Amino acid sequence: MKTVLKAGLAAAAVLVAGAMPASAQSRVQVGTLVCSLAPNISFVLGSVREMSCTFRPSVRGAKPATYSGVTRRIGLDIGFSGSGELVWGVFAPTAAVGKGALRGTYVGASSNASIGVGLGANVLVGGSQNTIALQPLSVQGQTGLNIALGVSDLTLR
Repeated sequence: MKTVLKAGLAAAAVLVAGAMPASAQSRVQVGTLVCSLAPNISFVLGSVREMSCTFRPSVRGAKPATYSGVTRRIGLDIGFSGSGELVWGVFAPTAAVGKGALRGTYVGASSNASIGVGLGANVLVGGSQNTIALQPLSVQGQTGLNIALGVSDLTLR
């Protein structure tokens, strides 16, 4: 069962990485976004999950910025998930990212699975005039019993 789960996640990660637009892949990494996810119960055809996030800029001496957010998934989403954490590399056209630049809506594909402990992969592009990309494969750690694959959006405020 664990081998099938790992193989499924690996295949999803490859598919998600291939879906990233070429323009998003050529951007400069400007920092890291770490989001703490609230627990949730999935609705079979989708889910909604609240989160709080901290953007840690790569520029030495720059202050972290906090965001609140919500992620929605449409597609297969069955089960329940405990609290979790997402970590993304944040990419922009240039290294100069202003205060609040990550605010906005991001869209893309995602997949994750949990049997006790789980992992996920996410591809999202959006933010300030669709110029910000969140790392093609974010690291997601969570606990629960869940399987999900679909289209996601993330809104940061």
